[in-house]
Amino acid sequence: MLGCLVEKQITTPEYYPLSLNALLHACNQKSNRDPLMNLDEDAVRMALRSLSEQALARSAGGDNRVAKYEHRLADTFNFTRPETAIVCELLLRGPQTPGELRSRADRMHPFQDLGVVHTTLKHLMERDPPLVALLPRQPGTKEARYSHLLSGNPEKNEAGPRQPISAVPQSNISVDAERVSHLEKELAALQQEVADLKGQFAEFRKQFE
Repeated sequence: MLGCLVEKQITTPEYYPLSLNALLHACNQKSNRDPLMNLDEDAVRMALRSLSEQALARSAGGDNRVAKYEHRLADTFNFTRPETAIVCELLLRGPQTPGELRSRADRMHPFQDLGVVHTTLKHLMERDPPLVALLPRQPGTKEARYSHLLSGNPEKNEAGPRQPISAVPQSNISVDAERVSHLEKELAALQQEVADLKGQFAEFRKQFE
């Protein structure tokens, strides 16, 4: 979601900051995304809240009807334009080679050659703390890949194929709600039964007093 905010600010500034609906569509976009996502509004709101707590996004006001949102990447990290483009592509598509980054980030910042990409990656790796890491080369591949470190250790997510990210199905939420409601009713019945037994026991004791 952070990558989506950065991307839209650069590529479609006339529509930035983004409304919740525009951000939802940006996250679920089928191009320039890996993995693909299928989020709902609740998932977007939760992610915005998390980014806000990390000072990475905030409400940008808006008109009386529609709230707008913007990223705070520049405020937090003081990126150059090349660094912003590289980090944005890593956020949107995951680990990539320098060649892939040069080609894909061109719509946000034109890199003269691969040397500039390598220099930008080096600067991001030398930050304190580092914001980009060089991943171990995978068997059968010639080029090394780089990953951002904004969400922790990237190697933990490298074991299997990348699957689409979806919000929790509404049907599952409904089933859980019904289960909780049923348990609450059972608990209330048990509490009433215990209260009745206490009353009966109290009446029974009075016979011997």
